[in-house]
Amino acid sequence: MKTLRRYLFREVALSVGFATLAFVALFFFFDMVDELRVAGSAARGYPLSRALLYVLLRQPQHVYELLPITVLIGTIFVMARLAQNSEFTIMRTSGLGPWRALGAAALMGVVFAVGTFAIGDYVAPASERAAEIVRARQFGPLSTGLTGAWLKEQQGERSYAINVRALDADGLMRGIRIFGFDAQGHLALTARAEQGHFGEGGWDLATVQRNTFIQTATDQARVERLSEDRWHWPTQITSSMVAASLLNPQKMATLDLFLYVRHLQANGQSAQRYEIELWHKVFYPLSCLVMVVLSLPFAYLHFRSGGMAAYVFGGVMAGISFFLLNNVFGFAGNLQNWSPWLSAAAPGMIYSVLSLAMFGWLVLRQ
Repeated sequence: MKTLRRYLFREVALSVGFATLAFVALFFFFDMVDELRVAGSAARGYPLSRALLYVLLRQPQHVYELLPITVLIGTIFVMARLAQNSEFTIMRTSGLGPWRALGAAALMGVVFAVGTFAIGDYVAPASERAAEIVRARQFGPLSTGLTGAWLKEQQGERSYAINVRALDADGLMRGIRIFGFDAQGHLALTARAEQGHFGEGGWDLATVQRNTFIQTATDQARVERLSEDRWHWPTQITSSMVAASLLNPQKMATLDLFLYVRHLQANGQSAQRYEIELWHKVFYPLSCLVMVVLSLPFAYLHFRSGGMAAYVFGGVMAGISFFLLNNVFGFAGNLQNWSPWLSAAAPGMIYSVLSLAMFGWLVLRQ
């Protein structure tokens, strides 16, 4: 039995690896064409080596996004080929019963899920940060929209609204504005800084202009203006939180997303979008397990009369529909304010039930 499982794992791994390599090569070509067009039109003197490095650093994110679909394509191909060559029939007569086959498929799915999680939570975020550094050194600081990132923080009775215009490749913030409000919601502090970096227990700001609004005994406000070369502002807002406001949440690690969601909730801000993305990051690797289970029934089909290509195409289309449904549930959950974990887990649960039902029907039919 170990020999059969080892043979099955090796065939599936080779097939999935080949499918992943083919898709990544295709995306690499498209990304390189886009990057060369941008380099030629907007960045004079943009060397080819830097463009190539930027595109290469973005490929782990593509691997993370493509793994479930390549797992489906590779596994369907192997299962259908084994069924067409009657190899799976021989495996069944050698002791590979339905439950053992399901267990072997589940084990393969778990291995692929762990690999997907490792790439999506460690390799891809690190490579994306490195790619943004390469991009920022050529095209300038990282920013979003016209005003940059807006954040909010509650410190005791005071609340703060913070705006960071841009973030440099080395983590230096530019164009910082801070607005402080008292318990009654009155403006108590404004501060502008040309730049700043993340220090111990707060931000170290440079070239600062501060306005402090002080209530006098006669119930009138007095403004105290200060210009300072250096000012340390105590805050719990970290570099990952600022980056989260500027970057696509899909490119963040699970822990960074979790901390950012906690920060938004603690400061009374809407975190629905980031909660859905957080749960999506949790459940997305498990889609590899769903894809392997979905492909297992193809080993119990008969292809002697032809039609193998049609079955394989149907299975791939089922996998694509899974990802479309995944995106639809994500957007619908955000619009309809559904439970974040349900919006992320529902497609996987639906397709798991369907694939197990199909597997059970084919086994009973046999």
